[in-house]
Amino acid sequence: MFDAASSPGQNRRPLPPAQSPADGVPSSRTPRSAQPQEGQEARPGKSGKQRDAFFDNAKYLAIVLVAMGHSWEPLKGDSRILEAAYTVVYSFHMPAFIIISGFFSRSFDMRPDRLKRLITGVAVPYIVFETAYPLFKRLVDHDPHQEISLLDPWYLTWFLAALFVWRLTTPIWKLVRHPLPLAIGIAMLASVTPNIGDDLDLQRVLQFLPYFVLGLCMKPEHFQLVRRRWVRIAAVPVFLVALAFGWWAVPRMNTAWFYHRDSAQELGAPWWCGPVMVLAMFGCSLLLTACFFAWVPRRKMWFTALGAGTLYGYLLHGFLIKYGDYQGWFDHAALHRPLGEILVTLLAGAAVTLLCTKPVQRVFRFAMEPKMEWAFKQDAAELARERQRKEREREKVDA
Repeated sequence: MFDAASSPGQNRRPLPPAQSPADGVPSSRTPRSAQPQEGQEARPGKSGKQRDAFFDNAKYLAIVLVAMGHSWEPLKGDSRILEAAYTVVYSFHMPAFIIISGFFSRSFDMRPDRLKRLITGVAVPYIVFETAYPLFKRLVDHDPHQEISLLDPWYLTWFLAALFVWRLTTPIWKLVRHPLPLAIGIAMLASVTPNIGDDLDLQRVLQFLPYFVLGLCMKPEHFQLVRRRWVRIAAVPVFLVALAFGWWAVPRMNTAWFYHRDSAQELGAPWWCGPVMVLAMFGCSLLLTACFFAWVPRRKMWFTALGAGTLYGYLLHGFLIKYGDYQGWFDHAALHRPLGEILVTLLAGAAVTLLCTKPVQRVFRFAMEPKMEWAFKQDAAELARERQRKEREREKVDA
């Protein structure tokens, strides 16, 4: 908390306290060393907030699974085992990531500094990558007809569009009496409404909404429940059963249900299957997500620091996957054998790991976390606090 700097003989009214920015949105106005980022848990100390290793570990492992899942897409048609693994991973990797995003959006409100960070940390990267991906396809895949549309999220950018909408609606979910049942009801209605269309990928926004709202409703002690030893032990047979069920379901189930981007009618199913599948997928996803969280290390690991750069890895690895797809790399027969599938999996994990590192963040920060001070009005209280800080520094030098 700031107090007004005062010199002898001066009486000044204290300024409002400098409020910390919302967790989960990187700030471009505070030093990186003191800046809370997505995955932080508030702890008192001289250096402000400290990151919780559990959440950084969870985000890193989830983004590795995302990259691996994308690398399996061109290969899984020839392997029932790989298709089963793909089904299991897709049932929980994005729900886990979205729950964490919701958890660290709990303090979001319409305060100007948080809205600025929502624009610079979510909206601007969406515009940049929604433009970059189609241009990349035009250049590499020689497709001059590929259009650029900010209303039709392309490949991975749907998550940024969804996160922008979810965060803007956070005050509403904190206001209503029963937010999670309401969010589930909206998802169920979306699953039987094919007329929603593709604008901003609203089907995904609405069908994944319950996971974000669940994160908003959670407290730190809820994550402690899955860190118990018996939960970690029970997670092993649960995942084995899930893999067995996935293997059984490969020829019997449309994997498009896991994408949450289509209504039941668009998937060729009766309308009533939509609400049933929303509830069934929500239950299965929560169970597997809890098992995933149970296995996430609680202590600091070699990859913990990479948890701060998961959005970089998420958006950038898509270029590698698409480049390999456009160049026909996945068509090689060797990659459709077990050793080839293992090699592709390891390469995908290594690539997304490198893309989460600090050097990559420094290179692409202009697109992912632009400051854009020129675009916003300056807050009078913030300017006054900055002047007071400089006055205190001068007084210390003079003393």
